[in-house]
Amino acid sequence: MTMMTLVQDLAQGEIKTKGVQSWMLDNIIPLVLLAVALLLLWLGGGKGDNAGVMRRLAGVVIALAIIGLAVSGLGVNVGQWIAGLFTG
Repeated sequence: MTMMTLVQDLAQGEIKTKGVQSWMLDNIIPLVLLAVALLLLWLGGGKGDNAGVMRRLAGVVIALAIIGLAVSGLGVNVGQWIAGLFTG
């Protein structure tokens, strides 16, 4: 199969990224969370800087909430709710 044939075959159908998205959610996100947890323990736990670890952890929790809103699609509802606070 030549490259032109492959491009023509792809052009006829609809290209979907659902498989890539689900693979990233199932594999990449947990690995990143594990790396962040280990990094937080390594940076603050060994030095006894518990307050610093908790500050960083608060940032991670906020970032996870934003990722959760983006992945679930509820970000639109939150945006409409915030806009409704100002527009009535």
